[in-house]
Amino acid sequence: MSTTETPELKRKRSTSPNTHQQHKPINLNNELSTLGLNRPTGRYIPRPVLKAMLEQQSLDSSSADTQRLIWDQLRKSINGLINKVNTGNIKLISPQLFQENLIRGRGLFARSVIRAQSSSLPFTPIFAALVAIINSKLPQLGELLVQRLINQFRKSYRRNDKLTCNATVIFIAHLVNQSVISDVFALELALFLLSKGGDDGVEIAVQYVREVGAALQEREPAMNNLIYEELRNLLHDANISKRVQYMIEVLFQIRKDKFKDNVIIPQDLDLVEEDEQIVHDIDFNAPINTQDGLNIFKFDPNYEENEEKYASIRHQILGSSDEEEEEEEEEDEEENDAVQPPNQDGIVDRTGTNLVNLRRTIYLTIMNSLVFDEAVHKLMRIQIPPGDEIELCNMIVECCSQERTYNKFYGLIGERFSKLNRMWQECFQKSFTGFYDTIHRYETNRLRNIARFFGHLFASDGVNWGCMNVIKITQQDTTSSSRIFVKILFNEIVEMMGLSDARKRFADPAFRQDFSGLFPTDHPANTRFAINYFTAIGLGAITEEMREYLKHAPKNIPPPQTHDDGSGSDSDSSSVLSSSSSDVSSVSAGERDRYRPRSRSRSRSLSRSPRRPRSYSRSPSRSPPRRYTRSVSSSPPRRRYGGGRTSRSPSPRRRYDNRHESMSPPPSPRRRPYAGRGGYELSRSPPRRRYDDSPAGRRNDSPPRRRYD
Repeated sequence: MSTTETPELKRKRSTSPNTHQQHKPINLNNELSTLGLNRPTGRYIPRPVLKAMLEQQSLDSSSADTQRLIWDQLRKSINGLINKVNTGNIKLISPQLFQENLIRGRGLFARSVIRAQSSSLPFTPIFAALVAIINSKLPQLGELLVQRLINQFRKSYRRNDKLTCNATVIFIAHLVNQSVISDVFALELALFLLSKGGDDGVEIAVQYVREVGAALQEREPAMNNLIYEELRNLLHDANISKRVQYMIEVLFQIRKDKFKDNVIIPQDLDLVEEDEQIVHDIDFNAPINTQDGLNIFKFDPNYEENEEKYASIRHQILGSSDEEEEEEEEEDEEENDAVQPPNQDGIVDRTGTNLVNLRRTIYLTIMNSLVFDEAVHKLMRIQIPPGDEIELCNMIVECCSQERTYNKFYGLIGERFSKLNRMWQECFQKSFTGFYDTIHRYETNRLRNIARFFGHLFASDGVNWGCMNVIKITQQDTTSSSRIFVKILFNEIVEMMGLSDARKRFADPAFRQDFSGLFPTDHPANTRFAINYFTAIGLGAITEEMREYLKHAPKNIPPPQTHDDGSGSDSDSSSVLSSSSSDVSSVSAGERDRYRPRSRSRSRSLSRSPRRPRSYSRSPSRSPPRRYTRSVSSSPPRRRYGGGRTSRSPSPRRRYDNRHESMSPPPSPRRRPYAGRGGYELSRSPPRRRYDDSPAGRRNDSPPRRRYD
């Protein structure tokens, strides 16, 4: 079906602008007026325009559009703070609420609190405590909230809205507990609910009395008895269901138990002093003015003047507390800077009794805590003398080391302390240095727990990784205990962070100077030792830079100096890192030959070895006689009478072992052995020693061996 265009449509199309080709600049005033007026309808404001509005609000606060934007920001701020409040942050949320203009937004405050309480009944004590704090400074807000609660109760009761009615009376009960509403009003509300009868009314009354009964019993016991008399009459006379009867009986039992599970005010929410409480005595049947007009925006011609008035009120509420805190801080600084006067008696306690008592208190506090949050809270309340803060860190580590296996409970305590204050972080860093220097004093189980504790702190960034500069992976600077400690420490870090993240952290250029001892590149011998160590513990992936250095390192470098100057070349030659690979293999082969049983081939190979010098420390000529063992003798080879050629004869046959028989026949037992043969005659009489002072022809005969029949 085709459509024909009229001349008017063509004219409009030709005169309409092309939005894709023409870009008109945005008129900020027009946008402000248009978007500002349409804001209550829910129209979306683009972010750049909104940013421009917020920047312009400080320039022209007398316009209605700017005041509307400020009103929207006030509504969002109050609503957000009320939704975030809980037991832990109520002391922080209250000053933030006073920063907002609550007098201008008192309707917003009352509406937000009532909505939040009705949607989350378990938080009713928290909202009641918040209202009590605001009411102690701005009583008009508390009065408006109470009037709106009464109006909401009346409407919900007439509409038989049980959920809303129940939430309202519970909120009223907690406001009575916080001394925001008078006890007389609480009694009138309870009697009103019981006078109507019916299951729903009695059920709501029981819930209400359950929450407010402890306060009424303490403050007005005579009026409280009237409520229970009415409940008793309903229990015996009225026609109510079994369920409601059971609820009344339970309420009497709760009263008998003195409301042990329904305290008046929880300890964490008792925040208003008794002399600062402002009680609103409102007649239950009096007319109510809810001031619903405060919920919507209204233009204020005296905006600047009203803002200045509230600024002075805010200064009276918050300024005094801030000044007191500053004065307390100044006094503390003066006390710390002042010189302590000497003891008048001239007695100084050097027995360490106070330190022992402090450690005992810390130990008992940790052991009596179930979770780490409780332990940290209790430890923070301990009065620690200045300068002894590190004792707390040391005791946490000591308690951790005494466990049979590592408990993450201690790691979480250390992590929380390290992140609470920089002072505790520095104390744990000093503690790490001290424990690493004395780690050889601890047994393996305690060493393992300490290493895993500090591994948790490093992995969670509880301490600075720069304190690892005390660790030096060289053969001269490490012991068996320190190597085990570093192994467990690194394994814990890798387990918590992952190998890839750990590699990135160890490769961080910011810590390169601090990790110079962990990954030494000062000498190829130290680098080789560190590579072998990390590869042995399964962390060869972090040694790539050291391997690159080792590939390009010069070959002819003198061995690194040891700590002991008198160790000599013997200790240097025995070091795995200061010797070449060929030296290591030859030394290892020699060590293996010393501990293998003697056989035909072994005997021949040893008999062909070159003669050792006379000053060899293990020469048998200088050692006392010893029992026969299966280890190969380390005595130097004996020379023939005729020259210096080495004997190729096998070792003498042993009678107690037939597994390693020689292929050549054994020497005759009655024939004396030739000088320079490879063994002694196994006879009962020991051979006669010959002494020769000539260096070339001297025989270093080994002592006679016992015969085993």
